[in-house]
Amino acid sequence: MRHDFHAHTLYSDGELLPSELIRRAIALKHKTIALTDHGDISNYKELIRMGLETKNELKNYWGINVIAGIELTHIPPKSIPKLAKKCKDEGAELVVVHGETLVEPVEEKTNYYTSLSSDVDILAHGGLIDQETAQNLKENDIYLEITSRKGHSLSNGCVLNVSRKYGIPTVINTDSHAPSDLISYEFAKKVGLGCGMTFEEVEKSLTTNPLNLLEKIGIKK
Repeated sequence: MRHDFHAHTLYSDGELLPSELIRRAIALKHKTIALTDHGDISNYKELIRMGLETKNELKNYWGINVIAGIELTHIPPKSIPKLAKKCKDEGAELVVVHGETLVEPVEEKTNYYTSLSSDVDILAHGGLIDQETAQNLKENDIYLEITSRKGHSLSNGCVLNVSRKYGIPTVINTDSHAPSDLISYEFAKKVGLGCGMTFEEVEKSLTTNPLNLLEKIGIKK
């Protein structure tokens, strides 16, 4: 079964309603899909409310773990721990932070301040991650993302090396914005192998680590 902890709807810059995104994930045999629209101080409450309402309605009909999350995006680095806590206090089940990808002008130190927060669950497309940040990520049990998204995936190899060196768990996400961005379990395996993972590392990133992350955030497996 496929687990994807990073996807967007038309509540930010995605193309799909939450229900269509979830339905398409089900068709690709997903067990988990997270709603992680782009958020900052202006809209985090609305996004979390939307996610929780969607989850609570659709759980009556579809057997998939819908996670009400958010991706904190392009916010001042020093504000990340504070806003991540606000999101969790508001009921967010998953907090993802938009990391220092190589293809966007993300402010320097975003990765570092993300790594200081125990309220953050995933650093997405982290780009080039330094030693101090990596040690903090490990200490605060923050997962690293290996991504299938064009551009962001340029640094997958670097992220993998950091994961190996510091023992930080990875998950393979899509950062989906359009229907064609969602991928099957088999394609996710290719993404992992393509960035240099061993078969054992791929299986761990697609099975064991997602289950551990679900347990960490309090979602029934």
